[in-house]
Amino acid sequence: MKKIIIYLLALFSVAQIAISAETGGMPQLDPKFWISQIFWLVVTFGILLIVLSKFILPKIRNNLETRKSQIMENIEIADNQKINGEKNLKEYDKIIFDAKLTAKKTFNLAKEKIQLDLTKEREKLEGELNSEIDDVEKEINDLKKSAPEKISSIAVDAASEIVNKLTEVKVNKNNVSEIVDEQIKLLGNK
Repeated sequence: MKKIIIYLLALFSVAQIAISAETGGMPQLDPKFWISQIFWLVVTFGILLIVLSKFILPKIRNNLETRKSQIMENIEIADNQKINGEKNLKEYDKIIFDAKLTAKKTFNLAKEKIQLDLTKEREKLEGELNSEIDDVEKEINDLKKSAPEKISSIAVDAASEIVNKLTEVKVNKNNVSEIVDEQIKLLGNK
């Protein structure tokens, strides 16, 4: 309820002000007030001009100059960093290239060393195998040379034993040896 009363009082006072303004007219359009209005206009804008030109505009100018110099310094620093960055990038690329060359050389040297080691090992193994093959061939040749004598000796002994057991007659080994030698020669010719 108090709010409504306050609202009505405010509305009433605003209406009174509006009514009083209508009765006197607008003072801005009344020629008798023009000189005082021009005077106060000149005084107000003159003071505003002096305050702006002496206090506010120099501060704004200083701030703009400071900002401009800071921007120029930042641009210069950025240019220097760009140049340093490009220089560092070139050095990095050179280091990478050198590292690749070194790695390639190291790899090739290791590869050659491994190939030499493999060649030496292969030659060593081939030499061992060849000597073993030579030993085995020699042994085989010795066996080939001694085999006919052993075979004929075994065959003579076996034939004598068989004849002895079958007939119970002792056979002369020289005769059996001659017969076995003839049979071996006949088998060798075939």
